[in-house]
Amino acid sequence: MSRAVVVDRPGVHRLVEGEPPVPGAGEALVRVAAAGICLSDREVYHGRRDPGYVRYPVTPGHEWSGTVEAVGGGVDPALVGRRTVAEGFRTCGVCERCRAGDTSLCTGGYDETGFTRPGAFADHVVVPGRLLHPLADDADLRAAALLEPAAVVAGAVRAGAPEPGERIAVVGAGTLGLLAVQFLAAYGPRELTVIEPRARRAALASTFGAHDVLTPKEADGRPGHYDLVVETAGAPTTAASSCLLARRGGRVVLTGMFTAGATGIDPVHLSLSQLTVRSVFGAPSAAWSFAVRAFTAGLLDPGPLITHEFPLERYAEAVELVGGGDPGTGKVLLRP
Repeated sequence: MSRAVVVDRPGVHRLVEGEPPVPGAGEALVRVAAAGICLSDREVYHGRRDPGYVRYPVTPGHEWSGTVEAVGGGVDPALVGRRTVAEGFRTCGVCERCRAGDTSLCTGGYDETGFTRPGAFADHVVVPGRLLHPLADDADLRAAALLEPAAVVAGAVRAGAPEPGERIAVVGAGTLGLLAVQFLAAYGPRELTVIEPRARRAALASTFGAHDVLTPKEADGRPGHYDLVVETAGAPTTAASSCLLARRGGRVVLTGMFTAGATGIDPVHLSLSQLTVRSVFGAPSAAWSFAVRAFTAGLLDPGPLITHEFPLERYAEAVELVGGGDPGTGKVLLRP
């Protein structure tokens, strides 16, 4: 039998049980080992996600890892038994952006596992075989559940093009920020500074490879100091403040999810400082491959970010913990 959490509508969910789904042509059936919960999953449960980016009823879960149990026609049968993760965006693969490799900019319409298709808050999930990224036979599937946010950060790091010996700042020490610190530390920066107001998260940043940790107020004393600034907080003021931290001719990458009313970037400062500003939403296939390679090589270890694990039966409790304000809460997993 196979269980799945189903959110019928905002605030209403149930745990259903039935026969395991059957993969169709081009698909793979994966037994879920672990699935991460993020703020977007909380938005789905509370009905705060943009209606264009969710389809009820839905089984959430877009950050996950597992083992391939079966494949449909046209998928390599050698994948059965392999540990794996998979891309979430169900891209068309034929539009101009997909063919250029920018799969996170697919113009075929939004379609994503865990939002518009059944996700991994379940014993099993079915995904297109072309989206699988197989892992090493001894991969830690608990830690691998965080490879989805790691792929987003990998996209940001690649967009920022860090070079050895540079001065780099990471704004925010949440999941994305701490993963960014691990990636960026591998480039050998001269300075790697994390800007974070929460003391507990700041302390964790140091163990992940940050050379220095500043509060936002302390960071105000370093305008124009950094070659590269990777923003991960998504707070109302952090897009604008990140640009002020960058040196003239520097680079800024925005990965936080901003809400309406956030402080805008000063166009005069942007123009006179000749900044390069990039943004990231989701992860293209190349960023997924980058993250999986770093994980396999031991350069990326998301495991220490995990603080809580729950069974499927405690989904409601787990989702309320995420974004609840407890400074001791890091990454929360469901373990089917």
